[in-house]
Formats: sequence, structure tokens, C-alpha cells
Amino acid sequence: MKHLSSITLFHKLALTAGISLSVTMTPSVQAEQQSMIVAGGCFWCVESDFEMVPGVIDVISGYTGGHTLNPSYKQVSVGKTGHFEAVTILFDDQQVSLNALAEYFWKTIDPTDPDGQFCDKGTPYRTAMFYQNAEQKAVFEASLAKVKSTKPFSADIVTPILPANEFYPAEEYHQSYYTKNPIRYAFYRSSCGRDRRIENLWGEVASKTYH
Repeated sequence: MKHLSSITLFHKLALTAGISLSVTMTPSVQAEQQSMIVAGGCFWCVESDFEMVPGVIDVISGYTGGHTLNPSYKQVSVGKTGHFEAVTILFDDQQVSLNALAEYFWKTIDPTDPDGQFCDKGTPYRTAMFYQNAEQKAVFEASLAKVKSTKPFSADIVTPILPANEFYPAEEYHQSYYTKNPIRYAFYRSSCGRDRRIENLWGEVASKTYH
């Protein structure tokens, strides 16, 4: 169990209370703790992949990029709210950089699929990187340019880089699903073919580096 900072604890309390999460940090905190928002298909898997990275403090599953206020999982999963299943990654930038996390992100998804990820198809399962300021936009665009020039496959990368907007934490039962329901999670991940496809694209499964 990771030690939770006071800010991370606030996020957890806000989540439990159903309060919309703001990822804007105060200047005094930004020197060390930062946040990154990405969508990589099923947020259970993205949360699992990033929570094992040294320097990541916490990962919160949620919804972003849509037009419905305070959406529920049921609403989002139907595909009519426009939301992505996404995560907010809180990390200590003295231990891991935004650039390193961006490069890791590409190796955990199939960036060639415009319709979803692996066995999950539809608008909620699209991939994207969401920048919160000009610095993040520059980092994400540089990482995209790099991966386009070094990718070991011929297919085009279709994952967009988009401006961040409201991020709504998902219901409590979705948070840390992989630790609450390890057998079900392992079966879902395997049957969905996530790791097989990633290995086929990239040559290895990046998240297994930290297992």
C-alpha cells in the first residue's frame, strides 16, 4: 500500500463523496507533485499499469472529454456522453518525469486503433493524452513525434493529444479494481488480449518491467 500524501488523501475523500476532481495543483505543490491525464482503453488496466511505476503516487480512474455533467459508468459505457475512460496519474517529478511517463504510456496501448482498445470497442475506450498546460502539450507532442519515428510497426498512430477538461472520478468500486478483484481482473485482461497485442506491436509488455 502506497503512503498517501495529504493531497492524495483529499482526492480519495473527494472521490468517495462523489465530488468532481480538479487536477490543478497549487504552486507550492507543483515543485514535486504533478498530474497527468491519459486514456488507454479500460481504466482498470491503465491504473494497474501506472501504479507500479516508481514515483507514481496514485492513479484515479474516471471520465473526461464528454458533454454530460457528473456521468455515471452506465451512461459513459453506452457511448453517448462523449467521455473517455481515463485516469489521472499523480506523480512525484523528483522521482519520475512527465516525459518518462509519456513514453511509457505509448508502450502500454495500441495507438493504431481509432475505435477502442483490444476487445473493448466504442468511444469510451479510445486513446488520448490530455494536456493541462503548454508545457505538457510540448512534452506530449515531442513524445508523439519520437514514437512515430521509432515505432517498430508500419501502421499509423491515431492517438490524439487533446486539451484537458473536467475529470470526473469513477465510482468507488472501479478504483484499484485490480487489487480488489485480482482473479476477475486477471481473467478480463487475459481474455481481452491486451498484453498479447501490446507485445505484438512493441516487442514486449512494458508494464511487466515492474512486476
